[in-house]
Amino acid sequence: MRRVILMLIASSSLTAAPASMAASSGPMNSGGGGMEVPRQQTPKEIGRSAYNDGLRALKKADKQSANAAAATDPRKKEKAAKQATDHYERARDEFSVAVQNVATMHEAWNGLGYARRKLGDYDAALVAYEKALSLRPSYPEAIEYRGEAYLALNRVDDAKQAYLDLYAGNRKLADQLLVAMKSWVEARRGTGADAGTVDAFDQWVQERAQIAGQTASLTRTGADESWR
Repeated sequence: MRRVILMLIASSSLTAAPASMAASSGPMNSGGGGMEVPRQQTPKEIGRSAYNDGLRALKKADKQSANAAAATDPRKKEKAAKQATDHYERARDEFSVAVQNVATMHEAWNGLGYARRKLGDYDAALVAYEKALSLRPSYPEAIEYRGEAYLALNRVDDAKQAYLDLYAGNRKLADQLLVAMKSWVEARRGTGADAGTVDAFDQWVQERAQIAGQTASLTRTGADESWR
């Protein structure tokens, strides 16, 4: 009798085990074999991830660009410049993915314009900046970066207007654009550029610098820039 009872207990344990294991393992998904299928990302998630990757690439690019400018060894300068270009290209591609997935992300359009400008594609940069500003009018970073693109294309009147727009609301970025304007004047001296245009713009820049210096203590510093 005892032997029969033991056999019944063993039989009961064997039939209960699979049920217990099935309950603890959870439902099977459509992937089969017990493998979990990763959840597909939404366009918004893809766009945000690409934007963050683009920002990281931009920071690396700016760092290498600064290293190239500071380097005195030709080989180190060339290497840093190449790395900067590679990172700017990566940033451009990431921001492109971001705006393809989230077309209303003004920060990504601004980043795309920045990367394009650093790669020398100024007309395409302006397209991106205009898109950013259409989504967020008076976006100060886009106005400043667009002003630098105008300078690269020798559109000094447009650059002046960009400065005046910034001066009214973001003095820090206005000062940044003014520095770029001074660099433009220095770079155009003796390069065959129209001397009258360069001299007239130089005078305007000096006048604005003087005004800015006189009113610096009376104005509120603008918001910090997003990068650089």
